[in-house]
Amino acid sequence: MSNSTLETIGVLAFDHLTLVVQDLERSRRFYVDVLGMRQVERPAFSFAGLWFQLGSNQIHLILEHDQSGPAGSPPPPGHASAGRTLHFAFEVADAHRALEQLQRLEVPIRSGPKLRPDGCTQIWCYDPDGHIVELFSRP
Repeated sequence: MSNSTLETIGVLAFDHLTLVVQDLERSRRFYVDVLGMRQVERPAFSFAGLWFQLGSNQIHLILEHDQSGPAGSPPPPGHASAGRTLHFAFEVADAHRALEQLQRLEVPIRSGPKLRPDGCTQIWCYDPDGHIVELFSRP
C-alpha cells in the first residue's frame, strides 16, 4: 500500500520497553545500581515485575512465568555484530568511562568501544539475562 493514500497513525512518543527476566533483584541491581535508573511504583498486576524511569521513558521488567515469553534474548555466540541485532541503547556522558565501570563491576562486555560514523563512541554489554545493551556517548 502506498503511504500517500493513507493517514498515518501518528505515534506521539516512545513510552516503555518490556523485558522478561529470571531474577528481579539481580536485574534491579543492574538497572538501578549499575546504570543509575530510578525504580518507580508499578501497578498491582497479577504477575511480578519492576518498573524503572529514565527521563520520560520507562523500562518494565516482568519476572519469567508460565504465561510470559522466555527471559533474555542473546544471539548465538559469534553471530551478528552487536549493533546489527536486537538491542537497545542508552546515552551516557562518557562511553570509555562507562566501559571501565562495567569492567570493574564484572558486567559481561559484548564489544566496543567502537566509533560510529557520526563520531559517537559505542560499547555493548549484556544485562543479567543476556539482553544486549548499547551505551554510547556523543563527541
